[in-house]
Amino acid sequence: GSLPTLSRDAAKAMAERAGAKVASSVSAKTDYVVAGEDAGSKMKKANELGVEVISEDAFLQMTA
Repeated sequence: GSLPTLSRDAAKAMAERAGAKVASSVSAKTDYVVAGEDAGSKMKKANELGVEVISEDAFLQMTA
């Protein structure tokens, strides 16, 4: 899904500046999934694996 105020590239850059490794897929080793509107298969996979799903607001607080 899309994030309300950030593009994927902007969100990726912010996460990387904060020291995160950004992956294009979800696995059991994933720490967080940032989910926006109409989150789809990655959010479903995160839920199945017990990976924490956070909002854009929570993401922005983490990277501030």
